[in-house]
Amino acid sequence: MTAHPYFSAQHEELRAQLRRFVKEQIQPRGPAWEIAGETPRSLLKSLGDLGFLGIRYPQDYGGSALDQLATVVLAEELGRSTFGGVAITVLVHSDMASPHLVNAGNAAQLAKYLPGVISGDLLTAVALTEPDAGSDVAGLKTRARLAGDHWILNGTKMFITNGLNADLYFVAARTDPQAKGSRGLTMFAVERDAPGFSRGRKLDKFGWRSSDTAQLIFEDCRVPREAVLGEVNQGFYAIMRNFQNERLVMGAMAMGEAQKALEITLDYVKQRKAFGGVLWDKQAIRQRLAQRQAQVLAGRQLVYHAAWLAAQSGGGSGEGGGGDGVKEVSMVKAYCGDLVNQVLYDCQQFHGGVGYLKDSTIERMVRDARIHSLGGGATEVMLEEVAKRL
Repeated sequence: MTAHPYFSAQHEELRAQLRRFVKEQIQPRGPAWEIAGETPRSLLKSLGDLGFLGIRYPQDYGGSALDQLATVVLAEELGRSTFGGVAITVLVHSDMASPHLVNAGNAAQLAKYLPGVISGDLLTAVALTEPDAGSDVAGLKTRARLAGDHWILNGTKMFITNGLNADLYFVAARTDPQAKGSRGLTMFAVERDAPGFSRGRKLDKFGWRSSDTAQLIFEDCRVPREAVLGEVNQGFYAIMRNFQNERLVMGAMAMGEAQKALEITLDYVKQRKAFGGVLWDKQAIRQRLAQRQAQVLAGRQLVYHAAWLAAQSGGGSGEGGGGDGVKEVSMVKAYCGDLVNQVLYDCQQFHGGVGYLKDSTIERMVRDARIHSLGGGATEVMLEEVAKRL
């Protein structure tokens, strides 16, 4: 793309650095990580050493104090790696889990954890989803009760990215059993070795093979009183605030994947010979790819606009800086999550049998894309959020 009015020279330099890192450090090693079923901690450390894990965080702790547009650049370029599992491992740490610490942590918590988060020495995960509660946060059943100087947690979390390997988990639990729905939730910072906390089975997934995903089990898990993030019984608001960032990041990641898939497919159809010419000579193929490129460009502009609005409002994402931005970000999540699947369907179709082989980049990307309309807020849930605000 040519220079974009929303992006500064600093943003574009960040993009160039990330694209080089992806090409040199992720793409050659990604296939081995797919087989291993996880992304190595050494990659997070390398990203931290280069300053990529604290893009939005305070400079006092080693961050760069940039804006939401910088986060979009990070997510897009990781999406372009073609390894969704690697991208989500990093983005959960940098933009879905650790923001709970930055947004709600007190001075002692920030001093204890944030430097390691930014350097890549401390891997984080966020534990919201449960076996019977995903997009419906109000249905969370994990409980926490205060007993002297400790909170006692009981419950199970499911589908937790970085669940096996994280050092620090941000866990949502119900602290007021009498409160209805979304009320009475509290966020906790739970360290890996907390008594009564264990990782269950590693989950075998359809896609995102290079990310570790696990079940978490809390059986009378004891955490100190000071493990509370923010205010007791106010965790729902922290969750909703972070959902805005998470969904924006996932939309940007999806558009990075879609754009890269189109580039790979354009290169393929311009070389693949069939029926006396190359596939690019077929009008139906040319026009479908042109249509998809227009849609991806529209999706990227929607992501950029939502990020720009968030930057203008100092963190929220409302039109003119005065709203909560739920409508715009929900549009991003719904539109981009569905679009990346449509794009990858066509890309695989135009690769023919090659696109069905296990060692095909497009085959992997098809599997990885499927989660975008499910995770982080299903498309149907996002469209309801939009509809409420029409």
